[in-house]
Amino acid sequence: MGLLTPLAVKIGAISWMPKLLPQIVWADNAVHKLTRNRYGILDVAGLPNLVLTVPGRKSGIPRSTNLLTVPDGEEWLIAGSYFGAPKPPLWVNNLRATETAQIRFKNQDHTVTWREMEGSDRDAAWQTMRATWPNFDKYEERTDRLIPVFRLTAV
Repeated sequence: MGLLTPLAVKIGAISWMPKLLPQIVWADNAVHKLTRNRYGILDVAGLPNLVLTVPGRKSGIPRSTNLLTVPDGEEWLIAGSYFGAPKPPLWVNNLRATETAQIRFKNQDHTVTWREMEGSDRDAAWQTMRATWPNFDKYEERTDRLIPVFRLTAV
């Protein structure tokens, strides 16, 4: 974690923050572009992150998304929280439609398989993720859907 992580947690907890998601994504993409993909908003906040690339389930065109991740040993945990929006982010269904994905973590590329966590495995992964980003609890409160949690494993 970094010096700005507590500030990021406070900002991420603001109830109206999901309304700014398009602007946040735009700003994050701008930071990535300006730094030639070396840094993004999550890096500035001192939070672990990765770039997930999966083909669009309809178009087949590779789509990349910057995501908060929680490293768990040699694996990574990601959640389709979308700030607790009623619908999951688009990358969730794209990931579900493929067997493998590409990630970039700490400037290293990996091909990964994935597993959607269920039951007690999901509960344990959720607790691990909450330790890094406590706002996952707030996201869970904002939505009626079960936020999907995925475990990514390098091939």
